[in-house]
Amino acid sequence: MDYPGLAGRTGHFSYGAPRDVTVGGDGSRVTFLRSAGPEDPYPALWLLNVPLASEIKIAEGPIDAYAVDRDARVAAFARDGRLFRADLIDGTVTEVATDEPVSDPRPDPIGRNIGYVTPGGSAALRVVGPGGDRLMAGEPGTAWREHGGLISWGVPDPAAVQFGRRRGWWWSPDGNQILAARTAAATSLHLLDLNEGWVDVHWDRETYPYVVNVRWAEGGGPLITVLRRLQQHGLVLAIDPRTGETQVHAELADARWVEPVDGTPRHLPDGRVLVGGELAHDGFDARCLFADGSLLTPPGLYVRQVIGTLPRQGTPSGAPDLVVVGTDGDPATQSVFRVRTSLGGGGGAEARKISLTPGWHRAVAGGDVLVVDDTVWRGEARVATLGNFAAPLPYHPRPTFERVTDRRLPAAVLYPAGFVGGSKIPVLVTLGDGPGHQQVISDPAAWQERQWWADSGFAVVSVDSRGTPGVAPSFEKVVHRRLVDVALTDHADALHVLLGKHPDLDLSSVSVLGSGLGGWLAAMAVLRRPEVFHRAVARRPVTDWAELPAPFAERYLGDRLDVADVYAHHSLLEAAAQSDRDRPLLLVGATLPGFDSVPAATLDEELAFLRTAGTQ
Repeated sequence: MDYPGLAGRTGHFSYGAPRDVTVGGDGSRVTFLRSAGPEDPYPALWLLNVPLASEIKIAEGPIDAYAVDRDARVAAFARDGRLFRADLIDGTVTEVATDEPVSDPRPDPIGRNIGYVTPGGSAALRVVGPGGDRLMAGEPGTAWREHGGLISWGVPDPAAVQFGRRRGWWWSPDGNQILAARTAAATSLHLLDLNEGWVDVHWDRETYPYVVNVRWAEGGGPLITVLRRLQQHGLVLAIDPRTGETQVHAELADARWVEPVDGTPRHLPDGRVLVGGELAHDGFDARCLFADGSLLTPPGLYVRQVIGTLPRQGTPSGAPDLVVVGTDGDPATQSVFRVRTSLGGGGGAEARKISLTPGWHRAVAGGDVLVVDDTVWRGEARVATLGNFAAPLPYHPRPTFERVTDRRLPAAVLYPAGFVGGSKIPVLVTLGDGPGHQQVISDPAAWQERQWWADSGFAVVSVDSRGTPGVAPSFEKVVHRRLVDVALTDHADALHVLLGKHPDLDLSSVSVLGSGLGGWLAAMAVLRRPEVFHRAVARRPVTDWAELPAPFAERYLGDRLDVADVYAHHSLLEAAAQSDRDRPLLLVGATLPGFDSVPAATLDEELAFLRTAGTQ
């Protein structure tokens, strides 16, 4: 029987925990969303007054998302298409009349106006403030001009979402301009002046069609990263907010694909531009940060994200520390670091770990305040801990972490609670969401469903095969155009090596489970390597890579017009046509001719299939 807490897989475990934490630029206020717990999962807007270390509920839920001005004095959120403005100083909430339904509302940096996007196919960008509600940009009814496609303003295009960019418009630091994306047959950027007119942003959009990330903050004009379609070359561009002309600040290149660092590019207070890149020479294989070409992070630090900056004692105000999350050796962990931006005096790159316990840590920064997980720090002083109403985790997993094979693949084995060795136990290989998503992480919440499977009678094995982030750029990108072969080889090799350390593993009974891209790989495992993988459950698997969004598919497999054979080799449809139809494979939410499929399945139903499949 499914454990009640697993009803929505593992998402319910976070109900009642603070999320979407924001720190005001002056460090006086911290805002966040939090529900009352599993019984009331609708998040409300909360405020922590940092000087008083006290929490105040600002607005009742449900609030799915919100935004604040620079110093977190004003918040804006939408509910059922209506706009609400919260004064975070006196705690009052008022509804703001608008001419159109509202989505993605954002106050300007000084809290005077609120911009929003109208929902629907042909989205428009509007601003409401003391002067009323004004249309800034929108073209309803003119879709025919763009080859039959809808014209939208202020929303991310489908390609942007594949790169993690989920915004389509940005305020200038003084609140007098908006940088907005216009999405139709292609994406363009435009600078809209609140007083009058606009200018177009100029770059070679035909050569570099993908706008991967955008940032406009204090210290300079907007910075953007643009990529070629096949993602092997990109540019970091600075935009002149008066003319829309661009200047190249950095070039990004990789023979496989470029992987920009989240949180970059950005201006440092001294005027340098921070760019994420990779170091791949003189024996280094690192994901690093550079400021105008100077290396800021040690090569041993794998940088995952830039969070913000914090003042550094004894240095000018123009030389703060960066706050980054990354990994310094063990890919199962994620730590928070302070990185020195001032390299004067002969000192080299310096990163100091400030999350001192092992685990999977997260952070948010603003002013001189840092929030690590739920703990709020001001300088060296702990100010408060954000209240957490989440129910305790039902399981206390204790996976054994390993690095296996000559490729040092991160792996973990999880046994049933109370398991006593000495007898063989069936194996369940979990693939999670597949390559590109880490599974072997030091976070108890990530192991809850896997402990359920272990207690159902399996030794659960998880392997982060090549193609997974967190180890090194070469480890992540070696799968280019050969993802299925590399991933299946890594998992098969890892199982045989793990048997030497875990002799109770029964490799004559190996099941596989995955979702999405992991579901695709689970199905491929039993179709391509049945001597190793004996049965599988594939949740919502990718059946044909040619039907995936081009930015995602081409990152791994290349141009589908030039390498049709590579796409065919990675197609579940092709693999199914070439295999025996009696392979024990259950597809959930997808179909393949000749194989079992269901629209949905509970954990119990998946378990029943894995226990019986191939045994009749």
